[in-house]
Amino acid sequence: MDRIHISLVALCTALFCAAGCASSRSCAAFAEYDGATEVATMELKRTSQSWDGAELPDYPVGKPELVVKRYVFPRGSKLGWHHHPVMNYGIVQQGELTIIGVDGKEKTVRAGEAVVEMVGTVHHGENRGDKTVVLDMFYVSQKGTPLAVQHPEIAK
Repeated sequence: MDRIHISLVALCTALFCAAGCASSRSCAAFAEYDGATEVATMELKRTSQSWDGAELPDYPVGKPELVVKRYVFPRGSKLGWHHHPVMNYGIVQQGELTIIGVDGKEKTVRAGEAVVEMVGTVHHGENRGDKTVVLDMFYVSQKGTPLAVQHPEIAK
């Protein structure tokens, strides 16, 4: 990934995360920072692998299309089986999300944690916790490329 693409992804991530608490609603998840007296930087994730340890693919050639999506998972809900043809990563803003690979491998990501999703591997997410999950995902794509491909034929 060249410097321009990295800068665009970083800017998009920073702006979207900042916008998450721009409303008058309480942002208890970030209350620990209310007493900050100087600018601080925390690296939440740096990796070339998805959460299951698989290497991420090479960055595609061409003009990028960056997409930011917020997912809300009510208690007990499940997202259908799918795979991503593009790289993506996210931050759980609230709750706990469990991601399950078609092979049965699982990872639970909690509020404040970053996750790098699988690329090309079928999986789904579910909320097994007692609180609604809010997940912000950042996709590094190209125009016309789907962010996810559904697999309704899988009935596990």
